[in-house]
Amino acid sequence: MRRFATLLAVVLVSVGIGACTTAPPAATTTSPVGTAAPPATTLGTSAPAVLDVPSIGVHASVMQLGLNPDGTVEVPPLDSPDAGWYEESPTPGALGPAVLLGHVDSARWGPGVFYRLRELRPGDEVRVTRADGGVVGFRVDRVETRPKAEFPTAEVYGDIDHAGLRLITCGGSFDQVRRSYEDNAIVYASAVSGAHDA
Repeated sequence: MRRFATLLAVVLVSVGIGACTTAPPAATTTSPVGTAAPPATTLGTSAPAVLDVPSIGVHASVMQLGLNPDGTVEVPPLDSPDAGWYEESPTPGALGPAVLLGHVDSARWGPGVFYRLRELRPGDEVRVTRADGGVVGFRVDRVETRPKAEFPTAEVYGDIDHAGLRLITCGGSFDQVRRSYEDNAIVYASAVSGAHDA
């Protein structure tokens, strides 16, 4: 597992006029967390290329995101239709939680790639096409909206015993004074099929 498997990060996502931002990973370990039976095997490393979430009409390219100079996780440009994969998290299909971020909306550009993320329900399908041409199928385990001050860091970024996926965007009410959303919408999903040719 990549070095990220022992790191946690606090995500403080804020979209509106600004962009989603995340705080730096904090070095700590956690116990495995899991809600669905994992597929028999996990896959090797291959960056995500395309994200498909049929039930909410998402078909988006996936860009790689690193860290900003201040240690926060980068986010896609506000005007981008793409989702972003935090490259220090596992790749989709590999052991651990792959973390993808996207904008909910902006005052200037309108709905973002994850505008309808909160509409997902347990059992919904998510597919990630990897750079190696393989496609990994995930099933949504749960969707939650949490205040930013109560972000579930260990559940999102902590070690798990299977290939998982986390989709994160802003949620809740928009604070006009701070120009950001008050909450985060988080989707937890588990791999249900290994990579196969696209």
